[in-house]
Amino acid sequence: KFEIECLLKKFRELTSVKLDRTKFRDILHKDFDMTDDIIMDRVFKAFDRDNDSFVNMEDWVKGLSVFLRGSLEEQMHFCFEVYDLNSDGYISREEMFHMLKTSLVKQTTEEDPDEGIKDLVEITLKKMDFDSDHRVSFKDFEEAVQKEPLLLEAFGQCLPEQYDKTAFEERMFDYDDPNEAHKTNKSRQ
Repeated sequence: KFEIECLLKKFRELTSVKLDRTKFRDILHKDFDMTDDIIMDRVFKAFDRDNDSFVNMEDWVKGLSVFLRGSLEEQMHFCFEVYDLNSDGYISREEMFHMLKTSLVKQTTEEDPDEGIKDLVEITLKKMDFDSDHRVSFKDFEEAVQKEPLLLEAFGQCLPEQYDKTAFEERMFDYDDPNEAHKTNKSRQ
C-alpha cells in the first residue's frame, strides 16, 4: 500500500491526469537510462493498456509493477509485447531486423552493414524459432527464455538495469517511517 501511494504521488507530481508519450519517454531516459527510440515507444505502448496515447494512474502503477518487480512470466509477456512491433502475436524477421539494426555499431568496411544484421537475425531464428515457421511466437519466446534467460532482452533493453531499478525505488519510496523500509526490505528478500 505504501509503495502504491508513493507511485501515485509521483504520478501526480508529473501530471494532473495522464502522461503523454514525451513525458513518459523523458522518465525512461532520465530514470532508467533508456535511449533507443523504438524500444521507448514500444515500452510506452506496453504501459498504455487502453491505447488512448496516454499513461493514466492505473497504467502507471501496473506497468511499473511489472517493469520494476515483475515475475519472469510477467516480464516475458512485457518484453514480447515490446518486441512485437505490429502487435500480430509474432516477432517476424523484419521486426528483428528493425530492432537489431539500431543496436549494432556500424563498421567502416566495404561489407554491406545490413548483411551482419541479416546474419544475426538468422542466428536468432535458429535459437528461438522452435516450431520452424520463420517467426517467433510467444510460445517460442517463452521456451527460449526459460532455456536461456539472457534472451529475455534479445532485441534491445526494454527492462531497467538493476541499479536503475534500485535508484528509482530509493527516490520513489523515501521512507519517513523506518518500519515501512524494514517491511519492504524484508519482503524483497
